[in-house]
Amino acid sequence: MILLKQSRKIMTTFVLILVLMIVTACGGGTVTQSDRITSPPAIGRDITYSELERGNTPTGQSFGNWVVQTSRGLVQDAYVRDNNKLGVVISPQVRPNEVKPLAKSLAQGFRKNFPNQNLTVLIYGPDKKLIVTAKYDTQTNQIQYT
Repeated sequence: MILLKQSRKIMTTFVLILVLMIVTACGGGTVTQSDRITSPPAIGRDITYSELERGNTPTGQSFGNWVVQTSRGLVQDAYVRDNNKLGVVISPQVRPNEVKPLAKSLAQGFRKNFPNQNLTVLIYGPDKKLIVTAKYDTQTNQIQYT
């Protein structure tokens, strides 16, 4: 029974990674200049919690929503800031050895939607503590983990 549960979790992780890779490769949108120019939210403005939670640009908001919706429960929450930082809170279902492949997959998808810039993916545990940071460098086309 335990083996079946572990197998199901592993398969779910690989399906998420595959879905993220396929969808971002086939349908990556481009970032417009209006998405890049943002001002920080001012106190007293009519901004809903979900807008603050998922992104500070329309494209960032959409990408954050997409990550949560397509993750099949592996990602509890996501946010995009300044179109170059993606933070995700993973669920307890994600095993420690699955965190780095998930970060890589998210960085690849993030790069497709926000091209030509250095990107950072921050993975937080269910307790909201930072687990890993993946930094994508456009010059070297490499991801470094810390």
